[in-house]
Amino acid sequence: MTSYDEMGLGYAEVRRPDPRLAERIWDALGSARTVVNVGAGTGSYEPPDREVLAVEPSAVMIAQRPAGAAPAIQATAESLPLGDRSFDAALAVLSMQHWEDVERGLSEMVRVARRRIVLVTIDVDVLADMWIVRDYAPEALAVHASGFPAIDSLIGTLPRARADVLPVPRDCSDGFMAALWATPEAHLHANVRAASSVWHQLPDQVVERTVAALRRDLESGRWDECYGRLRETSALDVGLRVVRAEL
Repeated sequence: MTSYDEMGLGYAEVRRPDPRLAERIWDALGSARTVVNVGAGTGSYEPPDREVLAVEPSAVMIAQRPAGAAPAIQATAESLPLGDRSFDAALAVLSMQHWEDVERGLSEMVRVARRRIVLVTIDVDVLADMWIVRDYAPEALAVHASGFPAIDSLIGTLPRARADVLPVPRDCSDGFMAALWATPEAHLHANVRAASSVWHQLPDQVVERTVAALRRDLESGRWDECYGRLRETSALDVGLRVVRAEL
């Protein structure tokens, strides 16, 4: 059973793709007309104007793909049941941290793609300085953030690769943990936490402590004293990166 089999129910309601992030991701795909989306989940950020095949290990997530979504097959990144060079591009959006073997998964993406690899990932060094991690849940670095490959490692592993900052807007519709940088109240809601794998990976007592401390600081005004300026900031670098490699 994958982590998303446990957390997948209700995921699509909270993790709605943000069109501004989507535009940047689709632009990174360049002129690719055929795309395999690895670790596709419910289909967020799949380009609607191209031929897409989704690959997803969790049946729960596949079942939540909307009507009209690209066809999906149940498989893992480490063993893609696809022919060599069978797609123009291979895409993976915030999924590498869930792979059993990142090096093997990347090798499979390179094998099945003809022209380009596009990865959306997190720079852990930036994430570590986010208030929700630094002040409330530092344990997240060990249990979740450590699953993200270092950006320098990705660039060194993939051919002709580069990484670009993907700023997250204040009103981002995709409710992943780091995207809630200006809306701390969202973390208090169980359904929002249920849609981010990091909360499932933290021990229950850590989650309870984190939520209690954040609620206390919001009620006292302490959070706004420290970070209220974020509520007026239009976008922020939370560590989100687009890595693209040319084959």
